[in-house]
Amino acid sequence: MDLMECDQTLLYFDDPIAPEIEVLIAKASDAYGNGGAETYLLQAYSLAPKQLVVLVALYRYYFYQHRLNNALIIAEQALNVVGQRLDFHSGWLHLQTDHIEQVERSAVGLLRFYLLILKASAYLHLRLGHYLEAQAQLEKLIELDSQDCLGGQMLLKWLPTHKTVIATEEE
Repeated sequence: MDLMECDQTLLYFDDPIAPEIEVLIAKASDAYGNGGAETYLLQAYSLAPKQLVVLVALYRYYFYQHRLNNALIIAEQALNVVGQRLDFHSGWLHLQTDHIEQVERSAVGLLRFYLLILKASAYLHLRLGHYLEAQAQLEKLIELDSQDCLGGQMLLKWLPTHKTVIATEEE
């Protein structure tokens, strides 16, 4: 399956969004510079916790505020939401190539988004020093994206410089 194919595929931001959620996200954008954005984003989240636009907005907010633990929590929630929509009920760890190949053509964008969330989660684990989690997620990403369209190999190459940390974690 070509993960970069964009024809006739829905993307996460194509989902219908309630007007009140749009207003809250716009208010968060306007309030970003004065420190009030999180309140609006959390209000949007409380109204629509499975709305991907809300999860992405909240993830970006936390990421750019360098609140990586919060960003990781949101990334994991987004993985669960998208995984449910793709019928990946057993989670990323148990995904196999056959699961990926069974995704309908119209959901390739959502599949690509799922894999990018997995990559983002691995990156956050790297930044937080959770090397074993990062390695497991990156290896799964590379297994599922055998052509490395999403660049998992680049992040995995960073891990060998931390072999002593990984060995220490395993002990």
